[in-house]
Amino acid sequence: MSFMNHHTASHEGIKTVGVDNLCDFSSNSDLCICIVTWNMNGQVSYEDIAELVGSSRKFDLFIVGLQEAPRNNILRLLQIALVETHILLGKATMQSLQLYVFGPKDSDLFIKELQVDKHSIGGLGGLIGRKKGAVAIRINYKDIQMVFISCHLSAHAHKVDERNYECMHISHSLFSKNWNPYARPTHVTIWLGDLNYRIHGIDTQPARNLIQKDLHEKLTSKDQLLQEAERGHIFNGYCEGTLTFKPTYKYNSGSSNYDTSYKVRVPSWTDRVLFKIEDTEKIKATLHSYQSMDDILSSDHKPVKAHLCLKLNKLSSPMHQQEHRFLSP
Repeated sequence: MSFMNHHTASHEGIKTVGVDNLCDFSSNSDLCICIVTWNMNGQVSYEDIAELVGSSRKFDLFIVGLQEAPRNNILRLLQIALVETHILLGKATMQSLQLYVFGPKDSDLFIKELQVDKHSIGGLGGLIGRKKGAVAIRINYKDIQMVFISCHLSAHAHKVDERNYECMHISHSLFSKNWNPYARPTHVTIWLGDLNYRIHGIDTQPARNLIQKDLHEKLTSKDQLLQEAERGHIFNGYCEGTLTFKPTYKYNSGSSNYDTSYKVRVPSWTDRVLFKIEDTEKIKATLHSYQSMDDILSSDHKPVKAHLCLKLNKLSSPMHQQEHRFLSP
């Protein structure tokens, strides 16, 4: 199965969607999902994990994708932080690349299927304990078939073609070993992680000047991810919230100051959450927040959190009676 579209003459690119800040959580939605991605840079504290989880637990599913996670027992810290409201439903790990799905304490009753898979990239990946590639969880929850993919792609601004290839290769490889022609269709696909696409075509100081003046939205035209999607290379038909928050990389660890090393990297939105609804007539998705968590200082990345709610169209035929089986190739 493929979670992306091939390059075609006509393409949508990534659709930028606004944020509806008003959310009554599950009272008017069938499923509310809180999604967090964070490159931890090998550092962790329980205080950071508690901040990551937050105090509001009105969401149904809590999805955590981590990159460069340390050897500490991150899962145990997450379970401690969520113990009053949520339990672990599934996990997919590959060294420092980790993905966890949590749900309310009775939510295991709503799971009809759960599969995990992983795909590594790069011949030397993982030699220093920081694996690149992707881990994924496919879950049927309340009759909604979802795939969550947490990835860490190749770094450096000039490796944009490598990242494009990795996205496509990961998409085609995940769950291919246990492909089932009679499987239920994937209704929702969510990619999260350190995609490592950079702001390119502007020097670091002009970029920082715009950020300092709260004019960082002007930098979106320089964002490689949006550019490559617009060209039809990747993420065709996916959605992403407006990038109203500051670029999430690279900071001096322990601060909210951008990189002052000799490399003085151009700040970039490396950390992203994207989603695709396969049939928008059957499922309506509303994005209620898309933001960085600037108060977490331990890493050189800021975590990114999204809040997505799904509403099923009750007038449509049941989800499992859909004729199509897979995402568009």
